[in-house]
Amino acid sequence: MVLMMILHIFHVYLTRGFKKPRELTWATSVILAILIVSSGVTGYSLPWDQIGYWAIKIVTDVLEAIPIMGSPLVKLLHGSVSLGESTLTCFYSLHTFLLPLLTAVFMLMHFPMIRKHGFQVLYEYKLL
Repeated sequence: MVLMMILHIFHVYLTRGFKKPRELTWATSVILAILIVSSGVTGYSLPWDQIGYWAIKIVTDVLEAIPIMGSPLVKLLHGSVSLGESTLTCFYSLHTFLLPLLTAVFMLMHFPMIRKHGFQVLYEYKLL
């Protein structure tokens, strides 16, 4: 799914589908990309083995670098001060409920915008 998303974003970039009047469609696609990658990260950690533990550790350390809101966000994701059962519960809830719900909402916003503005094709910009 991530590979298809990358190919789709590359295609939209080549066809300049992010320009007027499709800016809002592009914005929803960027949010969808973040949700898809987040779903992959949360799902990767669910077996709660060493790989999953260190994946969560690395991702939350990266998030902690965000100015002002990074540290509170990491505490929220951890569910406590350190990684543990509460972190796994939080990531499970994100993976099975919140991320699919947000993905569905943004897809329901994204698809009508595509229908409204139509598709950009490569030959319109003499790329093919």
